[in-house]
Amino acid sequence: MATQSLYRRYRPRRFDELKGQDHVVRALRNAVINNREGQAYLFSGPRGTGKTSTARILAKVLNCEKLKDGEPCGKCNSCLSIDAGSSYDVLELDAASNNGVDNMRDLIERAALGNPGRHRVFILDEVHMLSKPAEAALLKTLEEPPDHVVFVLATTDPQKVSETIRSRTQHLQFHLLPLQELKEHVRWVVADAKLVVSEDAIDRVVQLGGGSVRDTLSALELVVASGGDVEEQISLDEFIESFIDHDPGRALAAVGSAVQFGADPRALTEDIVRYLRDAFLSLMAPELVQLPKERAEIVGEQARRMGATSVVRAIEVLGDVLIEIRHAPDARLLLEVAVVKLTRQNSNTDVATLMARIERLESGVTAMRDSTGPIARPALLDPNTGRAKLGGRAASAMPATNPQPTKPAASPEPVKPAAALQPEKSVAPMGDAELKTRWPEVVAAQKPIVRALYSAVSVSECKDGVLTLVAPSEMHISKSTEHLQTLIDSLLRVCGKKVEVKFIVSAPKRGKSNQDASPPEDDIDIVEDISETTNAPVGKQSSAIDELAKAFPGSQIIDNKK
Repeated sequence: MATQSLYRRYRPRRFDELKGQDHVVRALRNAVINNREGQAYLFSGPRGTGKTSTARILAKVLNCEKLKDGEPCGKCNSCLSIDAGSSYDVLELDAASNNGVDNMRDLIERAALGNPGRHRVFILDEVHMLSKPAEAALLKTLEEPPDHVVFVLATTDPQKVSETIRSRTQHLQFHLLPLQELKEHVRWVVADAKLVVSEDAIDRVVQLGGGSVRDTLSALELVVASGGDVEEQISLDEFIESFIDHDPGRALAAVGSAVQFGADPRALTEDIVRYLRDAFLSLMAPELVQLPKERAEIVGEQARRMGATSVVRAIEVLGDVLIEIRHAPDARLLLEVAVVKLTRQNSNTDVATLMARIERLESGVTAMRDSTGPIARPALLDPNTGRAKLGGRAASAMPATNPQPTKPAASPEPVKPAAALQPEKSVAPMGDAELKTRWPEVVAAQKPIVRALYSAVSVSECKDGVLTLVAPSEMHISKSTEHLQTLIDSLLRVCGKKVEVKFIVSAPKRGKSNQDASPPEDDIDIVEDISETTNAPVGKQSSAIDELAKAFPGSQIIDNKK
């Protein structure tokens, strides 16, 4: 004769034996004591949390001959027959295998028949598996059941139960047990059954159970059969940590260890996807995570380190593997390729991968700002008003174009609006080298016409308060000189000292002579890149404004300063 399994042997038979569902016990017990029991209940929650056991206890309470304080006596004929599964007052039906409309019609016909006890209880498990015609057939009976009939519908996925059925039931939700409470229950079972199990094995059993009493007792039974100790098995945490650390070797080792312990590649992939779903929910809707509190905190912390984009991408990649794995000759190879892809994101260029990389960079920048604080730089000024320019701080935070290496210098204090051309006392005068470095910021702060002119001008040197600028032609120098005072005022406000500006014409290209426009070679920096050269006609060089005027014949350049 086969030995009865632990989870059946220690199945609760009274409300006070039900673990971790105090809110459910309180609601049902009070309803029975006050004679206000409902005619249709919906029990939902993860597997192994006591939904079917609670339905049987409720059936005993409704038919017990010696009821006391809302608890069944467990000794009368009705209680004994329900425990033995031979009672005519209780009918259990698995909707997963009896989900057709004919099954529901048969159930409805039985509901109309009489029974020995006060109530007839119909327990319909996995009700979300019913077909649409079967739901429709059940609906009318749920709405107007016979007085002696009570329906208890159980499901692990209440979202799939139609709203019309849920609205006709009292919905009670079952939860996974906290790990500490589950560990105490396992120790009690070990002591009561006189089992020989090590403390490490108990910890491992509780971890494998994941908050489900039935899964935990099943794991305990396997440990007992193995001699009281459990071999260390691979944890799904290994996969998540390898994704976070981008360690393909660690991920492949986790796959190898899991398969070595007998894990099926497809089942292992499904387990990883379920784990990632909990991680995703912990970021988006923590109240939907069905995990013990201690485990939920661990998963939530891993999800934050991994990032929502990476979690979603991992679910998508592994979801594709589950589709392809059905026809693959080597399922393990598909899983190994997938985990390597998820741990070596830098080698991929798809949109999801790039988004994940950007998310990691943004997280790093945020962490740096939180630790060091924002870098304070003076706001750029509007040369027309002398006030801080809108967006000036953002512009000043941008890196300068081709900045020259300079020694670190303390950033000046923000400049206050000034009507006069004299520098504020709070602005420390800059050195010549730093003034040369800040030149792109000064140009960026000008109005459009001035900015267009001086964008084509480069700095040759800044020495003894004289800023030497290189322009492409004499015509460009002439146009730039018209706005020279505006530029000098900006240099005064931003740099803290008055600067003299001198122009020179850039050197001609090699092979062309232009003695009048050629400055000494040591006065300018000539940088040539052959890859950027084009065949241009020989002659006088034209400025950006001249080229713009040629592109639009008949147009007229208007200086908005006037």
